[in-house]
Amino acid sequence: MHPSTGPRKVPLFHALIPLLVLIALLVLNVVVFGDAGLEGPNQLALLVAAAVAMVVGMYHGGTVEHLLEHAYASIRTALGALLILLLIGALSAAWLVAGIVPAMIHHGLLLLHPSYFLVAACIACSFVSLATGSSWSTAATVGIALMGIGTALGIHAGLVAGAIISGAYFGDKLSPLSDTTNLAPAVAGTELFAHIRYMLITTVPSLAITLLLFLVIGLWTAPVGAVEGLGPIHAAITGRFAVGWWSYLVPVAIILLIWRKVPALPALFLGILLGMLFAAIFQQDLLRDLADGATGPRAMYQVLVSAVGKGASISTGQPAVDELLSSGGMAGMMGTVWLILCAMTFGGVMEGAGLLQRITGSLMGLVRGDGSLVATTAASCVLTNVTASDQYLSIVVPGRMFAPVFAERGLDPRVLSRTLEDSGTVTSALVPWNTCGAYMSGVLGVATMT
Repeated sequence: MHPSTGPRKVPLFHALIPLLVLIALLVLNVVVFGDAGLEGPNQLALLVAAAVAMVVGMYHGGTVEHLLEHAYASIRTALGALLILLLIGALSAAWLVAGIVPAMIHHGLLLLHPSYFLVAACIACSFVSLATGSSWSTAATVGIALMGIGTALGIHAGLVAGAIISGAYFGDKLSPLSDTTNLAPAVAGTELFAHIRYMLITTVPSLAITLLLFLVIGLWTAPVGAVEGLGPIHAAITGRFAVGWWSYLVPVAIILLIWRKVPALPALFLGILLGMLFAAIFQQDLLRDLADGATGPRAMYQVLVSAVGKGASISTGQPAVDELLSSGGMAGMMGTVWLILCAMTFGGVMEGAGLLQRITGSLMGLVRGDGSLVATTAASCVLTNVTASDQYLSIVVPGRMFAPVFAERGLDPRVLSRTLEDSGTVTSALVPWNTCGAYMSGVLGVATMT
């Protein structure tokens, strides 16, 4: 880079300053605000850390224009994810008033027992994500329903979300339809299906251990009398919604579209429209109540559009059920959108200032052998997830950096591609300010650290 626009080589300590500031502010927010940190304090912490990174970058020769352009470019890469988030908020509200999510909860409670619910949830999400290649779509469809069922069964929300995300990312890693599954071998220089076969070595044992742990947890912690006490929940749902086999036509159609490689945005948008159509056809009594007794196309349109935009809460007289039957709509996703915008600003400035590259590059000094090379690559992926706040960057940046080293040591490029996914893809959902962590938290309604 020319010194008039880009920064010079940065000392490691200087590169770490914004990261240390961010960590300190996030810890302070946890102490002061607790779970409410995601409602503004953490976003401000990311912007403060981005400002510190900008000062460091300018000190080392970068210009404001250069650093801001990197921030804008970083935000542009997240625009697709932001649009998907807004559509997911609208989808959850449309499927709520259409009776789709209530039907899933109702039938799921009839079929699932608390003792093996976590195992079943993980397996179900594994199959759906394998078929669709998308952990995000899996969480937004099957995951939302499973969260409602698990909550109704009295299972801890963190365990339910953990089971959903575990299954969703298992399929996401191994599906040839997944973007990260295609990205990792492309960066590493290997073939897609060779990469998938090689990932089985680590991914299948990991899932087996996960399922065993969920089974043990379920057998030991299943709420006593949970199933016997579900009668009022069933009555509350069937008293407010018309529940039938047709409730599953929309989610099955959307899953088939995604499986047929229809892009997520049009598939989700169609899911919203179908949900609104099904609500107008099958849930007319509910819509009339939500419109305070008003009837006619105008009142129905007003209720549906308001639900999709601002959310809806269905009152059943059962507080526990009312908690399940609520959605924030698109407006409910704005906190997550805000977080991602701030996170991508921080990651963009860090990259534009050369700080991210300096931190990951310094890890090269830790390489002593093949084992340490793999460990260093994995650590770089995790660090990139934390600092750049994006799973794609956590695959691309370390992949590009370490590919020549793997080649020099005569290692199969499949080792690199598997390491990128084992550490970059799956840890992204564990970072609250990462796009994946923020998305899963927003969609499932469970704080990332929970």
